[in-house]
Amino acid sequence: MEQGAVRICLVGATGLIGSALMAEAVGRDDVRVIGVGRREAVLPPGARMEMLVGEPIDWPQLIKAACADVLVCALGTTIKAAGSQEQFRAIDYDLVRFSAEAAREAGIEHMIVVSSVGAETGAKNFYLSVKGETEEALGKLGFRRLDMLRPGLLRGQREERRGLERAGQVLGPLADRLVLYGQWRRFRSIRARDVARAILALTREKGQGRFVQEHDALRRFARTQG
Repeated sequence: MEQGAVRICLVGATGLIGSALMAEAVGRDDVRVIGVGRREAVLPPGARMEMLVGEPIDWPQLIKAACADVLVCALGTTIKAAGSQEQFRAIDYDLVRFSAEAAREAGIEHMIVVSSVGAETGAKNFYLSVKGETEEALGKLGFRRLDMLRPGLLRGQREERRGLERAGQVLGPLADRLVLYGQWRRFRSIRARDVARAILALTREKGQGRFVQEHDALRRFARTQG
């Protein structure tokens, strides 16, 4: 690893965005990815990365051991996959916040979190209200820089099967071209690899504060990575 490489602690390496980020990091000398999770991730060919495995109670020690510059949190599930609203919240709010608090304790000052378009505290949709609450909680932890990514429908191959998402993989690009214009552009679908490329670009950003990155911003950052 060359001097000046950004060390990324990736929580959620086994998901769609985590997998895409690992793939995009292959062959790059300017980034080093250290994954933290409950189980080993399937590494893409040519990947040079570590995977620190343990139960969530162990994650503070693992996150500290990563000696990272940036925490990238790609944790996320659905209410159906989680089994209940309570279990969904335990992952998308409690575990995300727990990881962020561990990162702050480890001295990490930059966090990039994958949220969702439409995230808003108090939203009528439970999923979006939890995402909004999570963003609000993270904003209180004192990160020097916090990037909250709000992609629309994510396009890519998941390990788990999500029926409605599979239909969206086909219909999403069509809807993008036909109806999602103006104020609706932020709801456009986006490839997981483009979100991953945007994350890699954002790890180099030095500005301080809280930033919301929606569709157009994500595409713009992704283009800087080739």
